[in-house]
Amino acid sequence: MGMFSADNPWVFIFGLLGNISSFVVFLAPVPTFVRIFKKKSTEGFQSIPYVVSLFSAMLWIYYAFVKSGAFLLITINSFGCVIETIYIAIYIAYAPKQARMFTLRILILLNFGGFCSILLLSHFLAKGSNRVQLLGWICVAFATSVFAAPLSIMRQVIRTKSVEFMPFYLSFLLTLSAIMWLFYGIFLKDLYISIPNVLGFVFGLLQMVLYAVYKNYKTVVIEEVKLPEHSIDVTKLSRVIDSEVQEMSSEPEVHDHKMIAMSCRLENGHDQREKIMDIPINPNQLLGKCEA
Repeated sequence: MGMFSADNPWVFIFGLLGNISSFVVFLAPVPTFVRIFKKKSTEGFQSIPYVVSLFSAMLWIYYAFVKSGAFLLITINSFGCVIETIYIAIYIAYAPKQARMFTLRILILLNFGGFCSILLLSHFLAKGSNRVQLLGWICVAFATSVFAAPLSIMRQVIRTKSVEFMPFYLSFLLTLSAIMWLFYGIFLKDLYISIPNVLGFVFGLLQMVLYAVYKNYKTVVIEEVKLPEHSIDVTKLSRVIDSEVQEMSSEPEVHDHKMIAMSCRLENGHDQREKIMDIPINPNQLLGKCEA
């Protein structure tokens, strides 16, 4: 029973409840990845939340191994590592080339390079309780940034006045999970587990308040912008086109007849300036107007 801290049964109770609630939270994206698998497309989804979640689970497992009496952290985060790896594998399989390469780069830099750096630094630069403190504050910093991620969704809800992208059940589960792990940290007397879950509880509560405020608003549907429609009378349009064609065809004809009159003047060798200036504009009257 050393793994479960038999000194306080509440540690085991809240740790078990935390495992159950976090288990459901880890399974929340399953419908999304089932759709990705069926459609063979990621449909614009981002891989960063799953890569970050995998890294967070890896950190908490390492912290739980270094600190004694936190076995229930190992159980749920081990499951988290497995399910997040499956999510990322499905994403990489069906993502476009650019998104796939970006995901692989993040995995190498964060989950491999970052985790190995923390592992080596904490092993060689800290000993005993100092190592626990170092890992604890690293976990606090990273978990705080993860809990702050819903701020973008909350901002979107306030801007659009729509809770379409913030399901109530997910907000409720995140809040419930934060409460369980908060009390787990309190009864375990572990400050590094309690601190980030205080923030998680606050953000979860705010999400539920926003849901209560905006749940009755109509869902915002982004429609394609359409230009105003105009009815066109084809008959009138054809008349306009015909009239423009006639005007365009008549102008060169007038020009040609003027040239004919000019050539007549030059051929006769007389000053026909007055006659040319008096030529009618009607092109039908210009035909054959070459006087001797």
